[in-house]
Amino acid sequence: MAAELPSSARVVIIGGGAVGCSALYHLAKLGWTDALLLEKNELTSGSTWHAAGNCPNFSGNWGIMKLQNYSTRLYARLGDEVGYPMNYHVTGSVRLAHTRSRMEEFRHVVGMAEYQGIELAMMNPAEIKERYPFIEWHDVLGGLWDPTDGDIDPAQLTQAFAKGARDMGARIVRFCPVTGIRREKGEWVVSTPKGEVRAEIVVNAAGYRAPEIGAMVGRDVPSTAMAHQYLITEQIPELAQRKEKLPLLRDPDTSYYLRQERDGLLLGPYEWDCRAMWLDGMPEDFSFQLWGDDLERLERYIEDACRRVPILGSVGITRVINGPIPYTPDGNPLIGPAPGLPNFYEACVFSFGIVQAGGSGKALAEWIVEGEPEWDLWSLDPRRYTGYVTKSFVTAQAIELYQNEYAIGFPTLERQAGRPAKVSSAYGLLRGKGAVMAARGGWERAVWFPRPGDNAKEPASFHHGTWFEAVGEECRAVQNAAGILDLSGISRFEVTGPGATAWLDGLIVTRLPRAGRCGLGYFLSPRGGVLAEAAIAALAPDRFWIMSGAGAEWHDQDWLTRHLPQDGSVRLANLTPAYDTLVLAGPKSRDILARVTDANLSTAAFPWMALRPITIGSAPVTAMRMTETGELGYELHLPMEYAAAVYEALMAAGADLGLKDFGMYALDSLRLEKGYRGWKSDLMLDQPVMAVGMDRLLRLDKPGFVGKEAVMSNSGQHPKLVSVLLLVENGSADALPFAIVHAGGARVGFVSSGGYGHRIGRSLALAFVERAMAAPGTPLEIDIFGERREATVVDGAAYDPDNSRVRV
Repeated sequence: MAAELPSSARVVIIGGGAVGCSALYHLAKLGWTDALLLEKNELTSGSTWHAAGNCPNFSGNWGIMKLQNYSTRLYARLGDEVGYPMNYHVTGSVRLAHTRSRMEEFRHVVGMAEYQGIELAMMNPAEIKERYPFIEWHDVLGGLWDPTDGDIDPAQLTQAFAKGARDMGARIVRFCPVTGIRREKGEWVVSTPKGEVRAEIVVNAAGYRAPEIGAMVGRDVPSTAMAHQYLITEQIPELAQRKEKLPLLRDPDTSYYLRQERDGLLLGPYEWDCRAMWLDGMPEDFSFQLWGDDLERLERYIEDACRRVPILGSVGITRVINGPIPYTPDGNPLIGPAPGLPNFYEACVFSFGIVQAGGSGKALAEWIVEGEPEWDLWSLDPRRYTGYVTKSFVTAQAIELYQNEYAIGFPTLERQAGRPAKVSSAYGLLRGKGAVMAARGGWERAVWFPRPGDNAKEPASFHHGTWFEAVGEECRAVQNAAGILDLSGISRFEVTGPGATAWLDGLIVTRLPRAGRCGLGYFLSPRGGVLAEAAIAALAPDRFWIMSGAGAEWHDQDWLTRHLPQDGSVRLANLTPAYDTLVLAGPKSRDILARVTDANLSTAAFPWMALRPITIGSAPVTAMRMTETGELGYELHLPMEYAAAVYEALMAAGADLGLKDFGMYALDSLRLEKGYRGWKSDLMLDQPVMAVGMDRLLRLDKPGFVGKEAVMSNSGQHPKLVSVLLLVENGSADALPFAIVHAGGARVGFVSSGGYGHRIGRSLALAFVERAMAAPGTPLEIDIFGERREATVVDGAAYDPDNSRVRV
């Protein structure tokens, strides 16, 4: 009998795939049983039913690895817990490496996994052959073994979540498409052919149909449906004779996965000649449907796989699956609050939804019930994208990503599809100088400036390349003369009104600067983790600028908007696209600036961390005496239309004083030498503020701030890990984020940022280590691609620790 539609529910989840049912199950586990799931057709009718169902732990992303590992551990017991048996085959998996870089990637991920309690292992060709006897190992250097990888029946997984949720009191109504959503009297009203449901909270878990649901509330969900094909062979005698299933095999350097399916094989390539579908709109219904096969696109992958595993080519094909898989621009799903919409969440656009369903349901339920998840999942947060992510941009990036599904995430790899999206007025000048550009929050920024003879198109790797010496010259120019950087796209919010000072002071754990000054502001979550970091400029009494990273715009706007007082005493304006920022830094920066302005720049008139309104040519500029370079310098904030003219004026004024362009790679080097922490690299939501190494900035005795209760309740307890700066033994590569830190034979922490300090000639890393290992001078080791490098804890900064150069 069909379930009746209730008139209200505390939470309505739209979409009955693996992710939606997992979210329902996890909400019920947390006690929120007044939850309703609405499904357009039958459960699993979208992408879930035709998914291959592979369940790897492997990921180069710290948060995704945690999420997937939670899923695989949950799936091993879920059937028994809810009384719904599932076909979950834990076969282990082999990943092949053809190149040195791939082996380095594997070694790095093995270290990450070990720290999280996941047992991955490197393999040599003989060990691969032992695990996978039918393989030919030509061109293979080695591999990686994941003993708990495998595959699960996606439909059974979904039904298990659904049964568990129903048994706890949650409800599911099938064949009930959502036709509209509106906001009414502080609630959401969800319309269906069976009636309306009033809800406090709505979750968009509609898979590849998520953009349709988003459009109902004015949200443009960044998603493109890609056609993914896999084929299943006839029975293979050699497999029929085996007692155990073969491990799952992945060949990332060729771009396919291969696994045993009953007594045949299942082959799924990610082909270069891929297809983005439904660019002119989706059909009204595509439930349990597929596209026709197009094996010609897969021909070279099939041939390669047959050479690798010859038994694959000994039989015919029985079935081809060609179905839609949704992609965001970076391939990561959307999990968390939808930007700008109260009590509206997203858990959608999963390219690997089966293995990520369990962890995503947990995280989403925690977002809803507890206000934040256990793990920092910024790389999955819907607010990481802003308005530049149009349909054409998403499609271009989704195609590029699908073509490079298994590509290695080198730290200097800058994808090109869909760019440029947002540029400053100085962009053309920088391009004219040959600057290598990269996108940061959609904004184009110069990352380095090739010298004559430098190969700007050198393939990316984990090791120092052509860019390394060029960046070194940029850093030394800032140290010895002056450098200039177009820092476009800083997220900028203006706060005004009679209640502005008290309101903003109550949001941050740091001191609010007085008028004419600027400072650093930490915004905490209710649990006391660092939610956001911003430079705060007090332009006048009750008038402030809040400035944060380019990628933080919608995240920070969402947080600030949700906390605005209802009495109208505080006004918030987003000025991000209207302003640009030029950084002028170095010992000669004051002399250069003095040549283009009449303002008094003396230390007495314009001290460190002060701001002053000045004029450069026709441009009104708010100059702030602060930078992340660790040198005397200024941030020059000005209307976007003046940026090119002011940039040219400064370059002309500094030509005889050694002024050089520098880029983001140089800025990262300079800030590491000073031990300056970066948001979402070194400042994480799942690490308490008392652990991030910035205690000197905290004002815990303030009357009140968001997160104070949590911070003070833990004030007598030292965090397990604390952030420290490490001097690292030099090598051809620097530490990657989440490289593991060792003391003796024990793992004692992980790197959050790594790089090279060109002013001091040393490799550096910011890392979270156990408190007992955090004393200055403590000897440690960092695992960098399987090589242990010596490291030493630094007391404060590695460069100019007393700040004499910035105060000069």
